[in-house]
Amino acid sequence: MSKKPVLVIMAAGMGSRYGGLKQIDPIDPQGHIIMDFSLYDARRAGFEKVVFIIKKENEAVFRECIGDRVSKFMEVEYVFQDIRNIPSEYQVPEGRVKPWGTGHAVLSCIDAVNGPFAVINADDYYGSKAFSLIYDYLTTHEDDDQFRYAMVGYLLKNTLTENGHVARGVCQMDENGFLADIHERTHIEKTENGAAYTEDEGRTWIPVSSDSLVSMNMWGFSSSMLQMLEEKFPDFLEENLKTNPLKCEFFLPFVVDELLEEKRATVQVLKTEDQWHGVTYQEDKKTVVDAIQKLKRKGLYPEQLWG
Repeated sequence: MSKKPVLVIMAAGMGSRYGGLKQIDPIDPQGHIIMDFSLYDARRAGFEKVVFIIKKENEAVFRECIGDRVSKFMEVEYVFQDIRNIPSEYQVPEGRVKPWGTGHAVLSCIDAVNGPFAVINADDYYGSKAFSLIYDYLTTHEDDDQFRYAMVGYLLKNTLTENGHVARGVCQMDENGFLADIHERTHIEKTENGAAYTEDEGRTWIPVSSDSLVSMNMWGFSSSMLQMLEEKFPDFLEENLKTNPLKCEFFLPFVVDELLEEKRATVQVLKTEDQWHGVTYQEDKKTVVDAIQKLKRKGLYPEQLWG
């Protein structure tokens, strides 16, 4: 591999269900936030550079809360997801305030990333195994006649919250462990019998295996993904601005799905049994705080990550 993999962190979302800038909410007495643990695990796995995707108006607070601390240990770059950053032949619809989604967020990195990269959410705890898996994949695979991508798959039961519903991409794999399909389930809940999802606001529920592998938006890509996002974004705008101008979103998994259908890419699913932690709801915070303390007591993290 000619270039070392870069870590890209999507941190432009404000966390609408949670309220406030949840990405910078401390989760231990030392003032660490969830992202500190992701960055610590990433650095330990071999990543030496991180690109933060943020909103321009959050730059100062973001630097203060995480960027400046990490920049002593990793190379740090910032890119800004801007709703106005669309091809010149299109206009932002009047009244639109919603960002254009995760695909557009990653596309914001096109001038900052020129080799293999991993993508994660800012407000998810992924576990150290996940970073090792994705780093090892990115340093041992290159595109050939197809784009060779990867995704870390989590057991659904390790990703549910006690405090409400979550959205998860439920993965279907082929016999070789490659991703065949992702079914986006926007409303999955823990139930007495495991897990179930609804597509009609709770009138009917469909069971789903707790051992299903789900995507938590931890991807490994070659730089070709940035070109694919650039290629497909205008088509997305062309189609969706007519039907849903204020709310349509250009999601990263949808682009991956298209590339799979077109037989232009493969996605190796890297399975981890790590427990995912995240703060979807305010009530989730205590669960995350307790989990981090437990991991520290086990010796998986020092009290001061960057000390």
